Amino acid sequence: MKSFLPFLFFSILLLFACGDRPSLSGRVKLATQGNWHNQIYLIDPGSFDGIARSYIGTVIDSATIGTDGSFAFTKMPDAPESILLQIAVQQKGARYLNQLHNEGVGTANYFPIVWKNGDNIEVSAEADHFQSSFSIKDPSPENAAMLELRNVRQQAFEKYLAGKKSEAHDEAGLLDTEKALMNFRQPMMDFAQKSSFLLSALTAIRWLSIEADYERIPEFMVAQCEKWKQESPDHPWVAQLCQQGNRNVLPVLKGDAIPDFALPMLAGDTLALQQLLGRQLTILDLWASWCAPCRKENRDYLVPLWEKYQAEGLQIIGYALDASAKVWKGAIEKDGADRWLHASHLQGDDSPFFEALRIRTIPANFLLDGSGKVVAKNVHGEELVRFVEEYLGIK
Repeated sequence: MKSFLPFLFFSILLLFACGDRPSLSGRVKLATQGNWHNQIYLIDPGSFDGIARSYIGTVIDSATIGTDGSFAFTKMPDAPESILLQIAVQQKGARYLNQLHNEGVGTANYFPIVWKNGDNIEVSAEADHFQSSFSIKDPSPENAAMLELRNVRQQAFEKYLAGKKSEAHDEAGLLDTEKALMNFRQPMMDFAQKSSFLLSALTAIRWLSIEADYERIPEFMVAQCEKWKQESPDHPWVAQLCQQGNRNVLPVLKGDAIPDFALPMLAGDTLALQQLLGRQLTILDLWASWCAPCRKENRDYLVPLWEKYQAEGLQIIGYALDASAKVWKGAIEKDGADRWLHASHLQGDDSPFFEALRIRTIPANFLLDGSGKVVAKNVHGEELVRFVEEYLGIK
């Protein structure tokens, strides 16, 4: 009778050998000038808010980067389902091992990956350009989506935001920077809308604003909450996303009715907003005397629009975030904006109307139809002119 013991012994050895293989390993090229620690860190973000954000995630493992650049993590968490982890390197002198840099995008010191039990992931990167150079050998579909998102983000940054900070010192530069930020965000928003993978979509959302400021994109946030509540209702991070995407906390949405708020008018009376609406279209302009882009909008766009189209059913209502009646009135007169309606509670940043609209940032505007429904938001400059003309049917 033939013995099976040698075969069994070999099978057991093979099983142990396979079990000992690192499930997350790779190579990192350290800069020759020696600015980087020869350690690499595995970070559990712990929450939706911890994705891409410094000081929140927990370092769950570290590995030494060898002289040939090789490393291997040995303390992988138990993950029956896909989880998000972040791999990071740190410069010498860094005080916190969970610090994640986002300023340069391409030079960010971390990369988010998707991992679950049984995966074997092999990666490579250059420390100086960790995120932009990061690659995964034969990535899973989920990790391929993460690499695609990285490319989308980097290309958008290089096209729209690189070098913009130096231009943001005057009123035109501030408006351009605001527009550039929205252009930068749009490809990542498109990615999240189309993605079938929760974790890469959540990463895209966090990369839209590391500070979790979603005031300018509330419609997107509400849509993402609704999408992932349907597709991944039991994932705890979806509930956290929906805290950020709560339509009752975010600014008034496109398609909603504007609150019929009682406004203290420049003339001294108090009138309900609904009484002031134009026949066809109303620009509810939210501004302040100290806001340079707001003042530019007054002079360069609102004055000409009023002169051309007020007879066509256009109304403009200015609401100012001011505290001094004298300064407020002086700005209106200086800008030639005394042609249309103005209101303010003259309480500065403590504006009850801003609280009702759930906004904090100016310049801002809501474009309202004849019934007070929001048909557009935060449209400025030449785009505002085009919108008004198209809405009023003027060629």
